[in-house]
Amino acid sequence: MSRDAAADLQDAIGSALTEKREFFRTAGEYRQDGSYVVSRRGADSTGNAKVFASFEELRRLYDRLPETFTAEDVGRTGITGSRRHMIIRHFGEHPAFDCRIARRNPLTGEKESPEQNTEVELVAD
Repeated sequence: MSRDAAADLQDAIGSALTEKREFFRTAGEYRQDGSYVVSRRGADSTGNAKVFASFEELRRLYDRLPETFTAEDVGRTGITGSRRHMIIRHFGEHPAFDCRIARRNPLTGEKESPEQNTEVELVAD
């Protein structure tokens, strides 16, 4: 492999490992060190972000929450302030989580079961 090809490959691998996805109100970023950062979309201060050791850590947090949860439930895990609401919104926006925003006041997330997502198609004979 040529030096130029190796440099291109290294750049491609680095980009794949450090991906940032923006959603409606939140963003998720995979960092090179393996951590995952949830932040407010377009915000650049650390006060608008929560760093998890990995995406799996965020997944475990989600799995520990009750079927319907609020900022108070998220706060029991040690996440404080407005970051609690940001995490709920991220669960509702990220396609890896079967979650929707059930209410805006108080902000409430609700895990969706497969039965809730089932669409029935009626076919006429």
